[in-house]
Amino acid sequence: MSTKIPPWEKVLWKNQPYPDNYIPQGALESSLRKNPNFKPYTYWPLVHLSIAITQHLATIFIFLSVFVRLKDRSLDPRVLIFVSLGCFFVGYFVWEVLQYTQSSGGGSKHGSKRNERAKTLKSSILIFLALMSLSPVLRTLSAATSSDSIWALSACLFLLNILLADYGSSSSVAQVGPERLTSVLSMNAAISSSVVLASRLSNDLAVFALIQFSVQSFTLFPMLRRRLQAFNTRKLSTRAMQALLTFALSISSLILAAPLSSTIAFLFLLVLLAVTFFAPAVLVWAQKYKNEIRGPWDVAVPKVN
Repeated sequence: MSTKIPPWEKVLWKNQPYPDNYIPQGALESSLRKNPNFKPYTYWPLVHLSIAITQHLATIFIFLSVFVRLKDRSLDPRVLIFVSLGCFFVGYFVWEVLQYTQSSGGGSKHGSKRNERAKTLKSSILIFLALMSLSPVLRTLSAATSSDSIWALSACLFLLNILLADYGSSSSVAQVGPERLTSVLSMNAAISSSVVLASRLSNDLAVFALIQFSVQSFTLFPMLRRRLQAFNTRKLSTRAMQALLTFALSISSLILAAPLSSTIAFLFLLVLLAVTFFAPAVLVWAQKYKNEIRGPWDVAVPKVN
């Protein structure tokens, strides 16, 4: 009389009448999963997410155009200083408005905000005086270095800045946490590139104006950009504000670059259009070729409640 063989089970603790390398027929095919965590993208949300990259690139293009104008002495450094101060006050006003709309205050909170404003004012004055005193040193920083080396070093630093920049939004609008390491490295790369470019200028006032503009462009503006991204992005007014800011920065970069070189301005336009509209379209088109297969050979992921 033949005994009935129990069905095979995928367990190690039970002694089963099967060889160690036994696999039942159809077990592999039934456990295969294709793209288990796949979430399809749509075009316009991707365009909205690419706005941060476009704003950052437009800021770099504006900075380079300003540097060329300062170097050619077609831009008065005093004008750049006043424009930078005006942008600083406008950005600070927008920052305070965003913080006020997201926080409900009591007396202690208002007192802490006054202390924060006093610290911000004191830090701004210290940075202003430090840049003014260091301008003669920065102007002669790379006097013994050839201009070709300066251009190459600046291009590499700006490329590093673009690759390491934080294009996400702040996790909290009311309270901003510490910066990411890549974000800090990106900011340092941009400021270093600005310093080596400023050493090619002819006078101390132009050096001071350019460094002040770079601090606002690559340190303060990214903070404001992330604050705007985190401010209730589902509202139509917020998205319209971001789109208007992107359009203003892009147009400004083209207006500043066009008198210097029409070819460079055309390249700027192509880069901005490609990042904003063409790259999301390519990602939407390429997702149909995504083919991730998972099966029993993958490492088990425990599910903890």
